[in-house]
Amino acid sequence: MKYLILLLTLTATSPNAESYPQTDVVLLGELHDNPHHHTTQAEWVSGLAPKALVFEMFSNEAAKGVSADIRHDKAAMLAQLNWWGRASEDAEMYWPIVEAAPDAKLYGALLDRPAMQAAMKTGIAETFGADAAAYGLDTTLPETEQTAREADQLAAHCDAMPAEMLPVLVSLQRLRDAALARAVARAIDETGGPVAVITGNGHARKDRGLPVYLARVKPDLTVFALGQVEDGRSAEGTFDQVVSAPVTEREDPCLAFKKD
Repeated sequence: MKYLILLLTLTATSPNAESYPQTDVVLLGELHDNPHHHTTQAEWVSGLAPKALVFEMFSNEAAKGVSADIRHDKAAMLAQLNWWGRASEDAEMYWPIVEAAPDAKLYGALLDRPAMQAAMKTGIAETFGADAAAYGLDTTLPETEQTAREADQLAAHCDAMPAEMLPVLVSLQRLRDAALARAVARAIDETGGPVAVITGNGHARKDRGLPVYLARVKPDLTVFALGQVEDGRSAEGTFDQVVSAPVTEREDPCLAFKKD
């Protein structure tokens, strides 16, 4: 199952076919609202020709409902996958990625709002299920790492999040990482790989994201992580390759935290 990792210097977006990393798992990070990042992901998926595609953005139940008769029907697919639990024009940015691997089996790793609410009440291990210990969700993080993660969450929420919520946000991030890792493990077991994963940079980073949890249950897998940034900015976290794209126009996310 193992493939040789090719740590080559790749072009900014689309390597030559023979230069793509030949690994068991390729993580294709993104900023969710940047269409250039989705174009890059579609190019990589086309070149990688994975046997499975794992998406952060829809549930595995939704993926199971993708029948052969709607596999290439854009409107039907977007409706079935119900991206992030809501109808959204942004979902169309992901369609070329699905089309780039027409024979790949689809997997989803989205944990819906009820699951997140349950995790906040009963804990992430209970929400994750019987194999929580295998993925390390029954343990606490080292103090230094916990502190660093809470600082990152505070910055990500425009320094406006109450202090008591920061440990909760860190735990939920761990839960999402583990859920993605479980989906990848399932995809490997069922298809043999290679597997391409479409997810945000925070989940793709190798020092803290899903690779940490995947290594606990599938230690022999080789994993390549691509991070994507805007305008040459530095990537937060550890990646095998980082590429840049033009910045996309967006409202200031901190406006949501400002009171009138």
